[in-house]
This record gives sequence, structure tokens and C-alpha cells, in this order.
Amino acid sequence: MQYDNGGELLVAHLKSLGIDTVFGVVSVHNLPLVEAVDRHLRFVPVRHEATAVNAADGYGRARGSIGCALTSTGTGAGNAAGSLIEALASGTAVLHVTGQIESAYLGTGRGFIHETKDQLGMLSAVSAYAATVTSAHDAGRVLREATSAALSVPGGPASVEWPIDLQYAAQQDAEEAVPGAAPPSTDAAELAAAQLLLSGSRRPLIWAGGGACRARPELLALLETTGAGLLTSNSGRGSVPEDHPLVIGNFATAPAARALLADADVLVTVGTHFRSNETADYGLRLPDAHIQIDVDAAALGRVYPARHALHGDAATVLPTLTGAADRADTDWTARVTAVREEVRAALHDDIGPQAAVCDALAAALPRSTVVARDVTIPSSSWGNRLLPIHDPRANVFPRGGGIGQGLGMGIGAALARPDEPTVVIAGDGGLAVHFGELLTVAQERPRLTLVVFNDGGYGVLRNLQDGYAERRSGVDLFTPDFGPLAAACALPYARIAAPEDAAPVLQAALAADGPTLVEVDLDALGPMKKPFTPPVKIPTA
Repeated sequence: MQYDNGGELLVAHLKSLGIDTVFGVVSVHNLPLVEAVDRHLRFVPVRHEATAVNAADGYGRARGSIGCALTSTGTGAGNAAGSLIEALASGTAVLHVTGQIESAYLGTGRGFIHETKDQLGMLSAVSAYAATVTSAHDAGRVLREATSAALSVPGGPASVEWPIDLQYAAQQDAEEAVPGAAPPSTDAAELAAAQLLLSGSRRPLIWAGGGACRARPELLALLETTGAGLLTSNSGRGSVPEDHPLVIGNFATAPAARALLADADVLVTVGTHFRSNETADYGLRLPDAHIQIDVDAAALGRVYPARHALHGDAATVLPTLTGAADRADTDWTARVTAVREEVRAALHDDIGPQAAVCDALAAALPRSTVVARDVTIPSSSWGNRLLPIHDPRANVFPRGGGIGQGLGMGIGAALARPDEPTVVIAGDGGLAVHFGELLTVAQERPRLTLVVFNDGGYGVLRNLQDGYAERRSGVDLFTPDFGPLAAACALPYARIAAPEDAAPVLQAALAADGPTLVEVDLDALGPMKKPFTPPVKIPTA
């Protein structure tokens, strides 16, 4: 197949993936790509390259597929690196296409405009795949290889650098298929031993991570066959809808859940990597009778020993366990449902007046609504646990823990699902990282409700310092008046200053057919009963 230039080839590739919206920053070193995308698809000109990747990431997560970001070379590609780290940490599929200087000058170190030293090395460090287009005959192959790598398991971002002269050149694509990776083969003896262990269990628990989201029917069948309780990591939320009575959720470190783990006679973990913040810095105790399922062989036994390590795809392995499983004792299942209610009630009480905001969101949101959560106290304390998630595609948050990425992810998710509302939960400190993207929201007018919790700085670190230090450092920040800021960006504005404000304000915002900035004035609303601090160790505390 022949194409007039690289942009036309890229558009054809994106159409084959079902991508209709691309996020990026235009530059002299990606102009043919941007022009073609803008001509045939929807190009969203975000204000920073980091947001281009975050938005493509959110777009892909909300659709359960892949998103695309276009950036410039050098500084532009460098600006994208932090967001590529997030996509790599979460294993989400992003096709990142960045420019490059003219191929004749690559590697010469002349100081060509936008040139940087070893850009490919930088991209390789923060991507699951990185490659350079070396001729007008291999761009199609590189794009297909990149996409295959991004969509494979465990997946992640794939970066393609494309010299500008080769973008302008006529393209010839042989359209050869890229061979896929062979599926892992589960050890038959280990599988048989795991079946035997589970068949004798009377107090089983299951822990679902992000990998379980690819095996939702199979996970539900095991859960309901056994009557086990389901714990999840943050990434595994929605693998079974969280209103299911056996779903305890992302509460593994809560006292009642720890007691359940201590008394369980077997634990089946599915596609989870046991991140430090979800295991109390690896201080959480798991049962010795541990069956671990993961498609990533390196994850098996890496954090916790596994009595039976099953290397395989969860959708294939889980039915073999379900067929051998027996039913849990009825008093164990009853205890599971009691713990489910206990941990939720305790957290609801702990967050004090913020519970009104959580309750109002839960009542007003359709079940599939994307809730994009930046790293902030409301997200980390209750948004990642108490606010119900019923579909993994609705669960958008920075798994790598970086602040300031939530708004970009929300923009991408909102444009991926234009016919339903999207909510972004952000703090004033995190939002300030990318204030410029308010202009993107104003320009694109997505159906997005941005809920900004304003406490005048980095509240989570302020609480941490207040607990062990004699003074605060770097946590108290100047915060704008959000009403005039919203007006300057032509965005509707509303304020929540008391619990009774939450429901009417959020219902109105979510019913709107465009964006709204909602400020939650935390000084006026009142403090949480128990200040939230991150689950990290301070040796000098």
C-alpha cells in the first residue's frame, strides 16, 4: 500500500485500531502527522506533552483498548517521559509517536534544533517498546510492532521516533502481520496441586489485581462457586462489580480484613503485583497456602512466596480451579459479608464531612461513569476504596503515584465516552501542575466534572510532616480563587462548602452537557475525623 506521507500512513493505522481521537502538541518535527490526524480524525491540542500521554492513556483505559499521543522531539519527548512512566507502571496501552530530527543528522551531535542525546535510549527506559523509523519503507512495520507490544500482556506504552524527513516522504507499506507472542503454558503438576488445595478449602479468599480485569466472567464464577471473599488491589477494582456482597474490595490492610487473611486457609491471587502502598510496605501477612496466578512469570513469588505458582492467563487458569473448588463454610461467607460492611462503615465514619461528597457522587453517577482520580487525600483515602467501581474501564487513576496526571486522564476518558459524564477528583496542589489544561477543557468542552478539593497545598504531606516534624516544608502553597479562574477559562463554576451542598451541586454538574469546575472548600466543609497520611515509613518519626 502506498501513502502520500507518514501522516496518511499513521491515520490508516489508527483507523484500523478504532482510534478516532489523538492528543498532542504540534511542532515543526511532527507537522505531517498532526495535519493528517486533524484532517481525518480528531486532534486535541493539549497544552503540555505530559498531558498528551496521560490523555491517550485515559482514552485507552476508558475504552478498554489503546490511545495515541503525538509529541515533538527532544524536549517534547522528554516532557512526555513522566507520563510514559505512569503508563508503564500500570501496563496500559499507549502508542506514543514522537518526532525526530532529519535522519541525515541523527547522532552527529551538531545541536540541530530540538536534538537531544540518545532520545531512543530515554524512550526505551520509560516504554515497553521503543524504536526508530529508519526508512519510508518500514514505518508501517514499526507502528504495528509498537501497537502489538502495547496491547500485549502485561503491556505498556510503545514509543516510535520518526525523523521529520521520513514523515514527509511517500510511504510504501508491505502490510505484513506482526506475529503475536505465544500464550504461557501452565505447569500441569502445579495446577493439579492447586486444584487439590482449593478443593479442601473451607475458608478461602481471593485477591484480584489488574490482571483479573481481563478475566471478569471467570473470576465471578470462582467467587460465586466458592463463596470466598474478594479483596482487590486498586487496579483490580471493578473486576467484579463492587456492590456484589462478596466483594470486600481495596481494604486488605484494614484491621478486619487483616483478621480474615490471618484465618483464611487458602488465598488465590490473580494478576496482582502487591504494590507497597497496598500491603503496608510489604508488612501485610498473607496465608502460607497461597495460589498465585500471573501471566508475567517474573511476578510469581516476587513479593510473597507462592505455594503454587501458576504461570498463565487468568481467563484460562481460573475455570480449571473453579471446576475443582468446593463451597466455603456458611459461617465464613457470612463473616466475609460482615467484614465488607464493617470496613466501609469505618472508613465512611473516618472521613467525616467528606462522606457527603462521596455519597453524592455514588448516588448521582451512572454505573459505568469514569472516575479519574488524581493523587490527593480524597482519592487516596476514600476515592480508591469507598466510591464504588463496577467496571474496570471506569477506574482511572495514576497507579505509579504521580500527582497532576488525573485531569489529563479525565480529558482523554471524557472524549473516549462523549455521551456520558466523566468525573475528575483532584487536589489544588495536583491541579496546579497542569493548570494549562483547563484551557484544553474550555476549548474541547467535554462532558467533564472537575471536582477540586482545596486545602491550600499538599495536604497529604502536610499531615505527614505534622505527625513527625517540628515545622512544615514545601507543603503550604498559594492557591487561586477558583471562581474567577473558572470564569477566565469560560468554565461554569460551583462550590461545596457544607455537606448539604454536595448532592445538589454534583447532580447539576453531572447533568450538564459540558464541563463544570466544582470547588470543595475543605476549610469550610470541615476536617476528616482522622488526618490521612500515606502508608510510608519515616525512620526518624
